[in-house]
Amino acid sequence: MTPVSSKLSTTERPDDNQFGVSPSRQLFGKVMTGLVFACVAISIIPLASILFMVITNGLGGFSPAIFTDLPPAAGMQGGGFRNAIVGTLLTCAIGAIISIPFGVLAAIYTVEFGQGNWISQLVRFCTNVLSGVPSIIAGLFAYGVVVLLTGGFSAVAGGAALSVLMLPTIIRTAEEGLKSVPKATRLAAVGIGATNFQTVTQIVLPAALPFVATGVTLAIARAAGETAPLLFTALFNQYDIKGLWEPTATLSVLIYNFAISPFPNQQKLAWVAALLIVLLILSISIFARLVSRRKVY
Repeated sequence: MTPVSSKLSTTERPDDNQFGVSPSRQLFGKVMTGLVFACVAISIIPLASILFMVITNGLGGFSPAIFTDLPPAAGMQGGGFRNAIVGTLLTCAIGAIISIPFGVLAAIYTVEFGQGNWISQLVRFCTNVLSGVPSIIAGLFAYGVVVLLTGGFSAVAGGAALSVLMLPTIIRTAEEGLKSVPKATRLAAVGIGATNFQTVTQIVLPAALPFVATGVTLAIARAAGETAPLLFTALFNQYDIKGLWEPTATLSVLIYNFAISPFPNQQKLAWVAALLIVLLILSISIFARLVSRRKVY
């Protein structure tokens, strides 16, 4: 039997050009593409100018002394900010220790156990609200809950304030990681006799760990650059930290204090600290991108 397609003459076959894009649409697409690239270039200009100023002003004072010396007194030369580096790492670590368990458990409940009920919807609503709360509100919250109850500024209070800011990022990324695990994986685990708890803890959660790690690193990157919450909680300390319940120096607060100082040496150290915190956030962000490239399953 002769195929039907062979009976069609070339004149009866549809012309490919009739499905092509009209010249006006092509012109419109090119114009819009050009506008997008122009907007991207304009948005990069402020970022590039900030990075240029930080690098040019801070690179000259970058030396090993900033990691080994304490901040100089008013009018003195030299010095560093080893206490601020340790304080930044300490407060971020405390914030991560507080926020990671709550964030991961909240994500597990909303995705695995509480789908569709009012509690999971309330958790998502609170997460969305919390992600838009100004950082100074988190500082006031930690001030009222920790500082006033304990009777003083401390690294723990600073970590508590940062944990409030880190929590929404961890919850959202953990939720996306849990949702990315195929449903067939859960059914296979249940099919071989695993309980829901075993399925989540031994199958689903390990598969979503790259997303959780990405959320944690991004949350730490955000917390490392916060100043307002730490002014109400950790405050500042000119010397090395002696305990978790003592006022603690951080890089962001040091930048704030030294930038408004009338002494050129402290202003120079503020630029160096700004460069260091930019490098810290950049390193954490690159690490987060590398972790997120791993396959979830």
